Amino acid sequence: MYRLTEELSFPNPSKADRRGCIAFGGDLSTERLLLAYRNGIFPWFNEGSPIAWYTPDPRMVLFPKDLNLSKTMKQVLDRGHFQITYNNNFESVIRNCSSIKRDGQYGTWITEDMVKSYVELHRLGFAHSVEAWQNGELVGGLYGISLGKCFFGESMFAKVSNASKAAFITFVMKLEALGFWLIDCQMYTEHLASLGADLIPRAVFLDYLKKNKKEEEKLML
Repeated sequence: MYRLTEELSFPNPSKADRRGCIAFGGDLSTERLLLAYRNGIFPWFNEGSPIAWYTPDPRMVLFPKDLNLSKTMKQVLDRGHFQITYNNNFESVIRNCSSIKRDGQYGTWITEDMVKSYVELHRLGFAHSVEAWQNGELVGGLYGISLGKCFFGESMFAKVSNASKAAFITFVMKLEALGFWLIDCQMYTEHLASLGADLIPRAVFLDYLKKNKKEEEKLML
């Protein structure tokens, strides 16, 4: 297993173990985080543990054209159950993602240092949030990193049923209209699969990222 130093570099993704873990250590500077995403790597670790970096194989992604809009969610969107906004309150979204209780999960990987780093990435125009509101209250949302024509999803939360789904579906439709190639969902979940995401080989995912480096003029979402 590779231990990172102060040098801004990562091992070749092919060196990852069977879980997808490729390195430990380093820091959460904006420069290192952006380098990680450009190379198909993301941080994922428990609070109080060393920073761990992952690049799983296969990779869960959603191609916007493959979005699965169920009849139920179409009705939710058509009836305007939620007001969807973009970059309206990034810090509240990431802090809600950090604090929301999830089945089978103890603690959070969204540490205070991580919150600070992603808030800074948001200030720099790389990190974006989607908010779902109901009666003036923030009830769901998601955040992630936008580079070129790829969006790297990080986390989502919901305080009421369908809130995060409404935010996600609306956002995917927006990304498709903007010509985005894919949304990185990192790892398989039934929830993401139900929305149209699927697994692809890491090598294929990395090929997209190589092409994407030419598309990295920042897009205002």
